[in-house]
Amino acid sequence: MELAFIFSTAFLVGLSGALMPGPLLTVTVGESARRGFIAGPLLVMGHGLLEGLLVVALALGLSSVFHHPLTSRVVALLGGSFLVYMAWGMIRDARSGRLDFEPSKTSGEAASREEPSREIRGVGLRLIWTGILVSLSNPYWSLWWATVGLSYITLSLQQGSLGLLSFFTGHVLSDLIWYSLVAALVAGGRRFFTPNLYRGIILACGLFLLFLGGSFIVWGIRS
Repeated sequence: MELAFIFSTAFLVGLSGALMPGPLLTVTVGESARRGFIAGPLLVMGHGLLEGLLVVALALGLSSVFHHPLTSRVVALLGGSFLVYMAWGMIRDARSGRLDFEPSKTSGEAASREEPSREIRGVGLRLIWTGILVSLSNPYWSLWWATVGLSYITLSLQQGSLGLLSFFTGHVLSDLIWYSLVAALVAGGRRFFTPNLYRGIILACGLFLLFLGGSFIVWGIRS
């Protein structure tokens, strides 16, 4: 019963956080419009890998690092700069019309079959890394884990390793379900996209990331 309670509450708390608009949600919308449904699970994979490492670090007693005011400030400044960089790329490509959401095709019958699979693997790795970097770029993510997350880890460890596993599984599952749902809705609507509508969505995502990144930088300077 204790493990089920840890799992269910971790799922609900994680879902409440995932539902809030933020960098990862914005990137999921943009990448799903371009890459299709798979972008959602791959971004969450990167996000989950990072959180898994963080859970282990906090469980081993490294919580003081995340509670230090300097940590939040550095994360806000570096993370905000990264989001501004991403936003600039999205806005630039949307305005220049260089975006294309149609699947890439190899030209010529003699084109190697290995090239598409190599390209798919490269895109997959890039999305996983994007999930990691976008998560790191959000200072509120660090604050959440230094407070709510750490409290959950402390309570979960009373049930040993299984308790910690129940917490982490519930938390990551909430992210996977929500962002996969978002990716499915966006990817399912791609057939109705016109080039202008697609560029408009990417432009809106870029502007939102620009706003978030600027807000994080201002917060880091003032904190």
